[in-house]
Amino acid sequence: MTVQEVPSLRLSIVVPVKNEIANIAPLIAEIETACAGVAPFEIVYVDDGSTDGTAEELARLAATRPHLRVLHHDRSCGQSIAVRSGVLAARAPVVATLDGDGQNDPVFIPDMVATLLNGPADAGLVQGQRVGRKDSGFKRTQSRIANRVRRWILRDATRDTGCGLKVFYRDVYLALPFFKALHRFMPALVTREGRAVLLLDVVDRPRLTGTSNYGFFDRLWVGIVDLVGVRWLIARRGAIPIVVEDKNAC
Repeated sequence: MTVQEVPSLRLSIVVPVKNEIANIAPLIAEIETACAGVAPFEIVYVDDGSTDGTAEELARLAATRPHLRVLHHDRSCGQSIAVRSGVLAARAPVVATLDGDGQNDPVFIPDMVATLLNGPADAGLVQGQRVGRKDSGFKRTQSRIANRVRRWILRDATRDTGCGLKVFYRDVYLALPFFKALHRFMPALVTREGRAVLLLDVVDRPRLTGTSNYGFFDRLWVGIVDLVGVRWLIARRGAIPIVVEDKNAC
């Protein structure tokens, strides 16, 4: 997919979402308020195979918001593919991502954009790092262990790559080797490309409504395999480039 950038657009905000019907309108309103100072912007929602009326709610809201664009997957492909679909469709040179459950507060997006644009010339990514986590004790322990193992293996100097709040240059993202857990390893892979990763603390909050679509054991074993794969990619930097076909599908 080739998308022509719109010169007037400063920012594309990509939100992957699955079965979050009750969170959509409140989060869009928050994004609009928080990002008014970085307008003009667009919001790109990617409906990842929702079955709860999310598609209909997005269509209703988009009818009165020209800056809201909606993409649909005909089945659930996972968060990384949903993010990639949104970035491929984005029309601004700078992209922000955040989760669709409301735990990522969009009020931090303008500071993250400014940090990227005013950062060093080689800056490629601003990674949010959550403080005051509002998840359950079990989930916080799970994340703490996973982050420690990841830092030990990848040496990426980032304590919280799982935070959905990220701001990056679109072309930097599209140069990364793609796989289904890319969003969790972006700092290491952006560094692999010779670009600087900047860190910004963001305050976590409870999800607005509903329950998480992600489980511990779904990610545990896949995460171990992905860690090994990313470590290999870093070690093999400079080998034959990985070519990924641009498809809005699994």
